[in-house]
Amino acid sequence: MDVCVFGAGAIGGFMAAHLAAHSAAKSAAGDQTNVSVIARGAQLAAIRQHGLRVISNGSDVFGRPAQAVERPADLPPQDIVFVTLKAYALPATAGAIAALLKPEGHAVFVTNGLTWWWKHGQPHPGPLPLLDPDGALWNTLTPQRVLGCVVYAPNEVIEPGVVRHTGPNRWLVGEPDNSDSTRLRATVDFMTQAGLGGEASLDLRREVWAKLMLNAALNPLCALTRLPSSYLSVDPELLAIGDGIIEELVEIAAAQGSDVADQAEKAHTALRRRPNGGNGASAPTGGTRPSMLQDALAGRPTEVEAILGQLQAFAREAGIRCPRIDGILPLMRGLDRSLRMPDA
Repeated sequence: MDVCVFGAGAIGGFMAAHLAAHSAAKSAAGDQTNVSVIARGAQLAAIRQHGLRVISNGSDVFGRPAQAVERPADLPPQDIVFVTLKAYALPATAGAIAALLKPEGHAVFVTNGLTWWWKHGQPHPGPLPLLDPDGALWNTLTPQRVLGCVVYAPNEVIEPGVVRHTGPNRWLVGEPDNSDSTRLRATVDFMTQAGLGGEASLDLRREVWAKLMLNAALNPLCALTRLPSSYLSVDPELLAIGDGIIEELVEIAAAQGSDVADQAEKAHTALRRRPNGGNGASAPTGGTRPSMLQDALAGRPTEVEAILGQLQAFAREAGIRCPRIDGILPLMRGLDRSLRMPDA
């Protein structure tokens, strides 16, 4: 079997290390699975020279992909392509991903926030302009050839080729039309055998909403303030904004057909979580740096449209007021524009 991870950042690096390590173990037992990685820059150079290493709670996972390339065209056709690129980078890769797949192959999109295939199997199918502006993903790759994936696995690239992992390792995979398919089960089994906590979901949109509930509240606040997540827990004004976004999302999700009200209390609690176990007004320490904060600190664009912009668009469609989202979205779009400027 030929498997590729397209994008070797924090999530992609974590995934590729596990898949490559599993492939090496299977190869020693006579079962050949070729795991390749598409990366660039310092990360690509490090993977070629040293492989990939994941540091996780004191235990390391090491994997050396069969191939590490910059151009998808340099790889043979693949059975599975795990796409871990940022949402804003996806439309430009639609043709390359489609060309990389074997005739019966499929892509698994490991994405943050709302995603381009969202309206597949819905009453009014079609691309989402904020996430797939020219319909390249929808028309060239097509939703029929993909699975979606929601991941709970906090990771950060601490140096080229090295990923630090903290917290859970949970990967929820599902068909865009919520069906229970052979490829879904086979993909989940393969991921689980490789040490990725795979689970099949028959309602992946609900899982997207459940994760986005905290992401939409936490990510923008951390990116705009440059504060790690734990520091929000002692700031009542920031917490009020985060709480408001959570409540607005619950209403927007309901208008989209997903009841996630039962997840709201969990999100409110998570917003207040502190890794040092402190309480009251004691100063927090540590805390994760959510993906938007990592991107902002590194001078990279953010996934503002997948995490906030499309959320507002759905609210507008349903006639739902969302003042907290309306207030923070222009600030995040402004930050994103500044990060895209050549001298930023």
